[in-house]
Amino acid sequence: MDEEVWVPTVFTKNRERVLKQSVAESFFRRVLKQAQPYLSDEHFTVDGTLIEAWASQKSFQPKDGGWGEGENFHGQKRSNQTHESKTDGEAKLYRKSSGSEARLSYLGHTLVENRSGLIVGTYLTQADGHAERDAALLMLYAKRKKIRKRFTVGADKAYDTQDFVQALREMNITPHLAQNDRNRSSAIDGRTTRHASYRISQAKRYWVEKPFGWMKTVGALRKVKFRGRDKVWWLFTFTAAAFNLWRIPKLPAAPC
Repeated sequence: MDEEVWVPTVFTKNRERVLKQSVAESFFRRVLKQAQPYLSDEHFTVDGTLIEAWASQKSFQPKDGGWGEGENFHGQKRSNQTHESKTDGEAKLYRKSSGSEARLSYLGHTLVENRSGLIVGTYLTQADGHAERDAALLMLYAKRKKIRKRFTVGADKAYDTQDFVQALREMNITPHLAQNDRNRSSAIDGRTTRHASYRISQAKRYWVEKPFGWMKTVGALRKVKFRGRDKVWWLFTFTAAAFNLWRIPKLPAAPC
């Protein structure tokens, strides 16, 4: 009680240590350990969401030099190959769907357990067209090392590709993906869709959207205040742990 109070510079250094170390991941694992009575190891759902970066459209300038005085980006064709943000170089210009606006963003990915709706895995990537499937495989590979028996994973139509489905089957994971058969053939056929468990997985897919809504409103992740992938990943994982803490008291314990 009688010790001298730290000066502000010490707090600043400690804040940087927290951001650089795996504190958020450790906290996330400890929360999951508390949630073990509510979790199963049979059915999961994976998805990704767009997280707007702390960078303006005006900061997205040509890589070979910024705009001169009086120039602006209106009417110019811009892409991630030729332009980058001057305030957050790791943020990428990306649109989640064809009708939405392209924004400087990251992609946050979660693996959710279907019975409880708790987040059991997180990943954060730069925004591009393949990031969702790549991140899903990395999270599922980590889960595969902990769960030796076969389990299922549900996802939306964006994950319905031959390569992704083949990778899941090689890991002994049953793909319960929504079929994307618009002007193409789906990688999911009747061998999978004929089972009642497939229909249940499709009905449970909404569980993966609930955390995203909470994290963007209550968790203030709609537009992050950090710059750089590592710091945004730290915040995303920490917020996922906070969501689990908020949800756990609402769950009944699973029967033995």
